[in-house]
Amino acid sequence: MDKQPAVYILSNRERGTLYVGVTGNLKLRVWEHRQGFVDGFTKRYGVKRLVWYEWVADFPSAIQREKRIKKWNRAWKLELIEGSNPSWKDLWEDLCD
Repeated sequence: MDKQPAVYILSNRERGTLYVGVTGNLKLRVWEHRQGFVDGFTKRYGVKRLVWYEWVADFPSAIQREKRIKKWNRAWKLELIEGSNPSWKDLWEDLCD
């Protein structure tokens, strides 16, 4: 199975704590966060809601995009999320369809 790089943002609630990550298997990685299998920041703060993601052509580009977004100020991250997901819907269900 080919890996599909993706950059994603998780939150614990609308306009709550944000986590930016990168993965080659978005569905599996979000499931791991939701189950609490990923120790650290997301587990400590209950960050499980997938609120934004973007498919990227290759891993170097995905890592570069993740690093760039991590450096953004909070307002820019909120604008990115709300540009495609204004209601802060958990996109996990869409990913599983």
